[in-house]
Amino acid sequence: MDLYQVLQGRRSIRKYKPDPVPAETLAKILDAARIAPSWKNLQCWKFIVVQDPARKERLAESLPPTNPALKAIREQAPVVIALCADPEQSGVQDGKEYYLLDAGLAMQQLMLAAYAEGLGTCWVCLFDEAKAKAVLQVPDRYRVVGLTPLGVPERQPSPRPRLELKEIVFAEVWGRPYEQ
Repeated sequence: MDLYQVLQGRRSIRKYKPDPVPAETLAKILDAARIAPSWKNLQCWKFIVVQDPARKERLAESLPPTNPALKAIREQAPVVIALCADPEQSGVQDGKEYYLLDAGLAMQQLMLAAYAEGLGTCWVCLFDEAKAKAVLQVPDRYRVVGLTPLGVPERQPSPRPRLELKEIVFAEVWGRPYEQ
């Protein structure tokens, strides 16, 4: 699959088939996250792969009942991946904490690789971090930045609307239209 097909085709998946994810495929996807760029190449991220149904159930308890990914994490997706990052292992420049950007880049690469392998993901950030840390036994200095279910999508949703380039790109200075 071509990179631009992956970028255009990836969707947030909230319903999964029970099909297992082969270990080789999971390793390939995790390796794609491992090689993501990071600020000063500090690579502040860690991933926790959760496959045990009892632990997924306990992890799901960190999500509010209104979270649309709850059922996917609790019972559908065969794998849930927790993205953790160490703020102390990344940098802060002009008040910007780069561990969040670094973690986001790694998760994006994971999600794109999963799609290229025919799997679905969904960035999940609405959860109680303290509860998730307790279930996953994450050390205090790390933050749980996000979760994603991972598995075979039940269906491929249609694309969601996106802003046009003319709405988000300026030429040279803020507000000057960018001409293609």
